[in-house]
Amino acid sequence: MVLEPAELRAARDRLQPEVRHALDQAIEHVGRFAATHRPVSSRTMVVPGIEIERRWAPLARIGAYAPGGSAAYPSSLVMTVVPAQVAGVSAIVVASPAGQDGDVDPVLLGVAGLLEVDALIVAGGAQAIGALAYGLADSGVEPVDRIVGPGNAWVTAAKIEVSGGVGIDFPAGPSEGMVLATPPADPRWVAADLITQAEHGPDSPAILVTTDKGFADAVEAAIDVRLASSGRRSIIARALRDHGRIVLAPNLDEAIRFINAYAPEHLSIDIEPLEATVERICNAGSVFVGRWAPESAGDYATGANHVLPTGGLARASGALSVDAFGKFVQVQRIDRVGLGSIRKTISTLAEAEGLLAHRDAVEIRFEGSTG
Repeated sequence: MVLEPAELRAARDRLQPEVRHALDQAIEHVGRFAATHRPVSSRTMVVPGIEIERRWAPLARIGAYAPGGSAAYPSSLVMTVVPAQVAGVSAIVVASPAGQDGDVDPVLLGVAGLLEVDALIVAGGAQAIGALAYGLADSGVEPVDRIVGPGNAWVTAAKIEVSGGVGIDFPAGPSEGMVLATPPADPRWVAADLITQAEHGPDSPAILVTTDKGFADAVEAAIDVRLASSGRRSIIARALRDHGRIVLAPNLDEAIRFINAYAPEHLSIDIEPLEATVERICNAGSVFVGRWAPESAGDYATGANHVLPTGGLARASGALSVDAFGKFVQVQRIDRVGLGSIRKTISTLAEAEGLLAHRDAVEIRFEGSTG
């Protein structure tokens, strides 16, 4: 089933005022941050007669996957669609599954209406990724140029499968969080941050890194207290049991070395010296600095993107951003003087590689001339 813009606008108008206000603020903040790093075109004069342009070209169509079903994430729709709009993408198609009752989360539909996306495909998992990648001819949905957004293992596997014919952001796996903290950090606050991460799902790693054994014990005790009253207790308990860890480092240097090797998706830092430690972190998807920066702030409202690399990919990739929704086209302008200045270089290298037609394509332009 494909929902058209009119249906999405109707869902937007049904949003509760307080929910719409929260969404409006989140959209504004994400847009404000995204606007500061919209790529720009540039031109470089290499030598007289040779100019190379690096031209920013937004993608024509993108597909945004938003998790749904048992747990919908309207915030993920904000994080994927707003940067695409800032980039200048012409058409945006969303895919999200319905819940067990057969309906799509009403807030997620409302967000799609607020953002004025072109269509919403009601499908999840590999089927949704296939629909975005190859289109739905009977419903008038054309294939997209790139698919972005988080999802479960099936979504990730499907994105990898179609990536030969369509672009993807990155194969994001289960959400993961890490906290680097020592006294005077509050063990209760750290416990709350770790439980926040475990709440994402039973396969979500939640890891404390500390240099203080007594602090580690205090955090573990605080987790037990909070877990007793947690709303998603069974999911959190399973995540902590299977993927929760406490790493006791002998010193801060070793703690930082471990963190950079692990390259966590989310990293919260509450340790002294604070800023000096932050400066030494080079591998993390998103870093939360200080005791007043919980991960949930970035998940919803700061304006930073929460679609982040996982599984160690933060060693080479960063957060989803505007530049994921376009590309740079190289445009080379060469006149006679410019070509003459590199004529010998082209000829020499073409002959060295045995590609004589490459040499001749240059030389023919100078036949009958003295230049």
